[in-house]
Amino acid sequence: MEWIAIIMFFSVVVVLLGGFPVAFSLGGVALIFATVGAMMGIFDATFLGAMPNRLFGIMSNETLMAVPLFVFMGVTLERAKIAESLLESLSSLFGKLRGGLGISVTLVGMLLAASTGIVGATVVTMGLLSLPTMLRHGYDQGVATGIICASGTLGQIIPPSIVLVLLGDVLSSAYSQAQIDQGIFSPDTVSVGDLFVGALIPGLMLVALYVAYLVVLAFLRPDSMPSYEATEAEKPGVLALGLALFPPLFLILAVLGSILAGLATPTEAAGVGAMGALLLAVFKSQFSIARLVEVMQSTVRVSSMVFLILIGASIFSLVFRGYGGDELVQNFLMNMPGGTVGAVVTVMVLMFLLGFVLDFIEITFVVVPIVGPILLAMGIDPVWLGVMIAINLQTSFLTPPFGFALFYLRGVAPESVETSAIYRGVIPFVLIQLVALAILSMFPGLATWLPKVVYGG
Repeated sequence: MEWIAIIMFFSVVVVLLGGFPVAFSLGGVALIFATVGAMMGIFDATFLGAMPNRLFGIMSNETLMAVPLFVFMGVTLERAKIAESLLESLSSLFGKLRGGLGISVTLVGMLLAASTGIVGATVVTMGLLSLPTMLRHGYDQGVATGIICASGTLGQIIPPSIVLVLLGDVLSSAYSQAQIDQGIFSPDTVSVGDLFVGALIPGLMLVALYVAYLVVLAFLRPDSMPSYEATEAEKPGVLALGLALFPPLFLILAVLGSILAGLATPTEAAGVGAMGALLLAVFKSQFSIARLVEVMQSTVRVSSMVFLILIGASIFSLVFRGYGGDELVQNFLMNMPGGTVGAVVTVMVLMFLLGFVLDFIEITFVVVPIVGPILLAMGIDPVWLGVMIAINLQTSFLTPPFGFALFYLRGVAPESVETSAIYRGVIPFVLIQLVALAILSMFPGLATWLPKVVYGG
């Protein structure tokens, strides 16, 4: 009956493409398959008896408490218009350089990623603020939209990232399960903090590759990225530049610094970040009680969506295992040509393709628990695997025609910007992402070295 599990998986994909809510699609399809299977005598309904324990585990999971806190931090910064002043200051500072405006947008995207971690909000914010400015100064439509989409998705890989929080929790369970299956009953652990630290160097490497591409493009095609000289009124003073840079740098230091120094766990650091974002927003006079209510409502909506998807994914994984789907996947990956390398490549390609139609949350909660224990049992480092998955999902966010970042930007871009220009503009950045994946696959130490230095081992 293992093939029924595969049919159930693709049934969920079809239902999601039909536009049904993700959480109810995962749980609903799984319950339909479980009910029909139990009536036909081919599914053991006792598998669903584990559901209450799983729900209690979700409720008592301290790591997942970081999700609403990081969401609150990101939404607060968005509503407090931190990005707007930062973009204006850096654009005026670098604008006189050829391609300087594009480099400024990339750096702002990096800082927003490191202080919010929410991809959709970053892409929309950058699209509203920087796209009109870039077009007004003569930037090619494709180049401008590609820069915004690529820099906006840096929140997938640069910590504190919600993707890394969710991946860390799932990989922790998968790593423990893989070791127990191997007869190791005092298993090593991997934490969200490990992934945060492990993603720092690859994330900065990705930013460096983006900037290097823009520098080369500005030299080869100067008409696509013209320079401009800011007026005296536009040039920021030292105080204005400092006030623009202080909020994101303060939060980066508060969140990542407390983790790297061993002063706080990621969940505790998320609380520090949420309070820091609130204080910075209050410091900016336009932040009112009404806006705070909007932030809290938005935080509840996003957090509820995440946890409902997690519940639906838990039901799905139980039914999937009940039909023996995990054994089918394990046999498939274990028998792949090329051994461990072939298995990793197959999983990465699968996740990349699923990223066209599924959000990173569904892939994290549905696919990673299935393939994670199998890959980790082959001796793969969990931190390296987590960073590879995060960059891979970021790549799928950018890839035409279904990349989510493209949809976010299309929704806020002027009508004069052609959809084909958006698709054309992101292609070079997709190739850069693939280069980054190749580099990380050849040099795993880029992800594993810093966690060993910080945490030992």
